[in-house]
Amino acid sequence: MATLTSLKLAAVKRSATQNPVQHRRQKLCTKIAEQIHLAKALSSGETYAPTRLKTVTNAAGERVQVNHVKRMKPWWFTEGGKVYLQIRYGAKPIQLSPKFNVIDVGTTDALVGVLEAVHTATMAGELDTQIEALSGQIRSGFGK
Repeated sequence: MATLTSLKLAAVKRSATQNPVQHRRQKLCTKIAEQIHLAKALSSGETYAPTRLKTVTNAAGERVQVNHVKRMKPWWFTEGGKVYLQIRYGAKPIQLSPKFNVIDVGTTDALVGVLEAVHTATMAGELDTQIEALSGQIRSGFGK
């Protein structure tokens, strides 16, 4: 008990829910970080294959957890010798401005820098309105 009295205790109630804007922003930032890892692996000539735990039933009928490789699709594509980056929220591309939905990266060498800039902008909340609109579209598709 002497150890507990030496610690600084506080009476704080943890909030049950996270702010939806913060949740969507963090979700997008996680996906951007995965794309950064994928782009870095591409530039160094390696492969990037993140894993996740998946529960499956084995031959004996027991439910076990196994590591499963996540399927990763790059958000960038090459068109006419140029590299373009399309930021996605779920399966839908984010409309970055009223007329444009892709970022002209130029070459694959600049891809990591552009992804990091997008990550910084997302953390600063610059894409919150676009994420909010897209999230509403995605949610409306589930009610059909």
